[in-house]
Formats: sequence, C-alpha cells, structure tokens
Amino acid sequence: MSPWIAGFLLLTAGPMAASLYFAFTEYNLFDSPKWIGFDNFTEMLDDPRWRTSVEVTAKYVVIGTPVKLLLALGVAMLLAQSRRGQGFYRAAFYAPSLVGASVSVAIVWRALFSDDAVVDRTQSLFGMDVGGWIGDPSWVLYSLVALTVWQFGAPMVIFLAGLKQVPRELYEAAEVDGAGPWRRFWNITLPMISPVMFFNVLLETIHSFQIFGSAYVVSNSTCGPADATLVYTCYLYQQGFENSRMGFASAMAWMLLIAVGLVTAVLFWSQRRWVHYEEAAR
Repeated sequence: MSPWIAGFLLLTAGPMAASLYFAFTEYNLFDSPKWIGFDNFTEMLDDPRWRTSVEVTAKYVVIGTPVKLLLALGVAMLLAQSRRGQGFYRAAFYAPSLVGASVSVAIVWRALFSDDAVVDRTQSLFGMDVGGWIGDPSWVLYSLVALTVWQFGAPMVIFLAGLKQVPRELYEAAEVDGAGPWRRFWNITLPMISPVMFFNVLLETIHSFQIFGSAYVVSNSTCGPADATLVYTCYLYQQGFENSRMGFASAMAWMLLIAVGLVTAVLFWSQRRWVHYEEAAR
C-alpha cells in the first residue's frame, strides 16, 4: 500500500492542507504568504463578481443536470428493449462522453454556436433570429448546457444497468392488473431504479459544480460575454493564475468544497423519502 499512501499524502492530502493554509493568507506565488485571517472570505462575500459566479454556476447546475439525466433515462429505456444493432446504438450514444470533455470538442462547439454558423442558420429556417449564442449573454450559457446534455452517455449506461435489474415478473403482473405504460413506469420502474437514479443525481451534480474547461474554451478564455459564463471555477482560475491571488483562489476553492459538501448532505438526507432499497423492503 506504500505507493498509494505516498501518492495520497503528496498529491492529495498535502496540497489540500497547503490550500487550507493559503486560504487565510495573502499569497501571490512569488512572495512568502502573509497571514491575514478571514479577510479573503469577507472580501469574497462582498465581491459582486463572486456572487455572479455563484449565480451562473447555480443556474447551470439546476438546468443542465436534470435535463441531462432525463435524456439519459429516456435513451436508456429505449436501448433496454431488444432490437437489431443494439450494441452499435449503445456505443454510439456513449461515445460523446468519451470525447465531450476535450478542448477540441469545446472549440468545435464554439464554432457551431457562433454567428452565422450551423446553429444560427438552422434557427433562421424556423424564423428564429437569435443570432450566434456565443456572443449573446442571454444565450451563451445554454450552449454550455447543450454541451453537457450531449454527454449523457455515462449516466445512460448506469441507468441501463439499473433497468436490466428490474424483474420482468413485476411488469407482467402489472399488465395482468390492467396497468398502462405510464403507470408501470411510475409505480415499478422509477422505484426499482431509484438507487441508481440517486447515484446519477449525486455524481452529475458534483460534476456540474466543477465545470471549467468547456466554459473557458467556449467563451474564448473570457468567461463572457458580460460574465455570462463566469462559472465558479473560471473566476477561481482568473483570481489564482491571471491575477496571482492564490490565497483568494484557495479561499474560493474551500468555499466550493463546503458548498458541494452541503448539497451532497442534503441529497443523502432526502434519499430516505424517494430512494427505495430492496433490503429495506425486506
């Protein structure tokens, strides 16, 4: 276990402890850290751009995560049915999850949603003169939502595994009792896959809070326009590496950790109301 322990101490625990110390200092990477107590945190709460980053990130999480999971569940239910070429369809729908986080895909995405590009021209065919999403503060965030929704392959595979575990006898019994497709889905499918659904909600929510690469590349390294894509990690990067305020950035990182921890705690608390485990039923 010594290689793992050494890696954990040097690459995870050590940097986390250093970051916690820097959060209470004024540190610019070049001079020695100067202890300033909670000044970074108080300045953060008074910073309007920090509040903007919180609002943008919250909007992205609230919109992107549910849409992505709903699409993943819908496609998983289609792929759970036996059909010709099933393996090809599963691989095709999963492929975007493998390449979606790359910088090259983000560059292509920026080109697709630019002025007079494919998306803009397609909208014009339907009489929608929105223009390029990238240059419009009211639309650019939705291009990031579309990018994360397009990467629904990973939760889709997990949903598909959960659907395969639902006993067929339950559906057959429900059909005998006259239950329709919607009633079977609501009373059988959802309760039986609720543990898998909880896992996907938890995982995708945490991932959404950590968005950085796509927002930074799609906005052409500006997190804009008008701070429209100023997600939390993008502002953290600007403070730490562009403004050389590593102490302030460390404080932001720990605030993000606390926020994600609180959201995770709420999700675990709420699972008692809507997650059904087979062992508990027994």
